[in-house]
Amino acid sequence: MKKFLFLPILFLALAVHSQTIEPGVANPTTYLTELKAEMQKEWPKNRTINIVFHGHSVPAGYFKTPAVNTLSAYPNLVLKKLKEIYPLAVINVIVTAIGGENSVKGAERFERDVLIYKPDLILIDYALNDRGAGLEKARMAWMQMIKQAKDRGIKMILLTPSPDQNVNFADPANDLKKHTDQICKLALENQIGLVDSYKAFEFLYPDKRKLCEYMAQVNHPNELGHDLIANEIMKWFQIK
Repeated sequence: MKKFLFLPILFLALAVHSQTIEPGVANPTTYLTELKAEMQKEWPKNRTINIVFHGHSVPAGYFKTPAVNTLSAYPNLVLKKLKEIYPLAVINVIVTAIGGENSVKGAERFERDVLIYKPDLILIDYALNDRGAGLEKARMAWMQMIKQAKDRGIKMILLTPSPDQNVNFADPANDLKKHTDQICKLALENQIGLVDSYKAFEFLYPDKRKLCEYMAQVNHPNELGHDLIANEIMKWFQIK
């Protein structure tokens, strides 16, 4: 009789153990569930959704410096794609990115320029310029922004870097890959969203001429390249 009593207790213990939350990148199908539900509400029950893109020249829309092609940059491409899926939603895409800036400077103005908008979602893209700051300073800056957002219950998606054509992508220890790995680890440790732009362009790295077709200049994607990033972001907004 004792053996039969022991089995249900064992199964219960295993079930509780299996539900233990382990650190990991957020699940794209569930992470933005509440936000996606909000964007499906009809007037007058809906409200304005604020999505902030924070970072350097790429989300700012720089193509061939000094030209800023805002409407063809991935924040606005995302807005266009979102409206195709959520036609009832009132969505503000707010770009707080500054060309030439790194995450250290971005963290300094994070509360003043980003959190002031009370965003529903923040996307951060700084890795191209963080090579100058170095891994440790960049990590501290990203962690500061992540903590400030999480303390306010704001969802976040971190972006790994888009290409720089001067990089030797055949070298697995290149600086962009090091920052990519650090960003992936930050998303993992903090259980937040991740868009791996570095990986999205990976199929182009063996062929420099092919990669050039997706770039406006050495380290700025053209609309084709921005669309690659936008499509990766949109994986977080799909409806079942």
